[in-house]
Amino acid sequence: MTYTTNKTNIILVHGGYRKLKSFQMSEIVYDFTVEFCKAYMSYKSNRTYTRTYDQMVQAARSGRQNIAEGSQASGTSKKTELKLVGVARASLEELLLDYEDYLRQHELALWSKQDQRAQEIRALAYRTNRSYKTYETYLRSAESASNCAISLIHQANYLLDQQLKSLERDFLKEGGFTERLYKARTKNRTE
Repeated sequence: MTYTTNKTNIILVHGGYRKLKSFQMSEIVYDFTVEFCKAYMSYKSNRTYTRTYDQMVQAARSGRQNIAEGSQASGTSKKTELKLVGVARASLEELLLDYEDYLRQHELALWSKQDQRAQEIRALAYRTNRSYKTYETYLRSAESASNCAISLIHQANYLLDQQLKSLERDFLKEGGFTERLYKARTKNRTE
């Protein structure tokens, strides 16, 4: 749900996270990670895999959920929004390392950015109405699935980095809830 107000209100417009490209990409990463773990991480046979499976899914989920939570909190706390978007970014970085570890531990190739297969994955970012199903063909092997996930995470992280820069600029320019509250109270007293 998006809440709308105008700039004279203390609580600003907030929510609307489903429209954020960072949220949309993080949702793809989450769904793709769940499918990857189902396909390539034997949940019950190996205790280490069970833990890694859970951690990967939770890191992907954390990326998505913290963007949503930060967006909802933004009406009253830009500081909280900045913090939670930063947590989302950190969670996806953790997930990135898990996929890189998977490739290394299974002696699979990590594709470079210049690799034709990686470029094909990156080109899919320009399609409309994307979901993890857009990338489903890459789930056919552990190597292509891991490399696809790595590419998706890099894209999500880029979007989150841009979002963090924008949030920082806005916070420095406009302040936060405390400043708006002070201005509103001061204005109310003089009227």
